[in-house]
Amino acid sequence: MMNLQIRPIRDPEIFRLEDLLYEAIWQPDPEHRLPREVIRVPELFAYVEAFGRHAGDCCLVAEADGRVVGAAWCRLIRGFGWVDERIPELAMALYPPYRGVGIGTRLLKSLLHVLRERGFGAVSLSVQRANPAVRLYLRHGFRIVETRQEEYVMRCDFRGN
Repeated sequence: MMNLQIRPIRDPEIFRLEDLLYEAIWQPDPEHRLPREVIRVPELFAYVEAFGRHAGDCCLVAEADGRVVGAAWCRLIRGFGWVDERIPELAMALYPPYRGVGIGTRLLKSLLHVLRERGFGAVSLSVQRANPAVRLYLRHGFRIVETRQEEYVMRCDFRGN
């Protein structure tokens, strides 16, 4: 059994968000993964660029046995999951060996709790339609607000939850 802790990210760990942003991109074929440089596309890099320096930036990490194995973070940007300027966009990723064992659920629940405490009324995200994480988001109060060719825009409202 691993020792798992969900906690706020520390400044020296922020660089890890770039790697986790790459992991957040669902890639169904492990033999033909996108090059890591894909995160440098401005629309993607906006999710991590200068993280922690802007209003609305919030990040929790999952630490297993002293090692950061994933993160859930959000910020106020006009990204792929944008629905409103007052609603932060969520991104979440775990390294492959740590997926499917409940860590993502704990990260998501913890981040939603922090956002409620900070006074946000909702959070949104963009997720590829074929990504198994869609089920996780639906179970935790997200609803599909827009369907695109390859992705869903989802929103979770905190009022009344």
